[in-house]
Amino acid sequence: MTSHLLYIDPGTGSLFFQAILSAILTLSVFGSKLKVFVLHFIRTIKSRKGSKE
Repeated sequence: MTSHLLYIDPGTGSLFFQAILSAILTLSVFGSKLKVFVLHFIRTIKSRKGSKE
């Protein structure tokens, strides 16, 4: 039976932590901006349809 020793030194661990945290924050900011853009676009289309009738 083989024994695998897994070790992540503090520098690599903090690099992984920083990469994961920045990815989560980037996706949340991008998602909120995308949500605002889509909602504004839908409202614009609805208001144009309402003014044509």
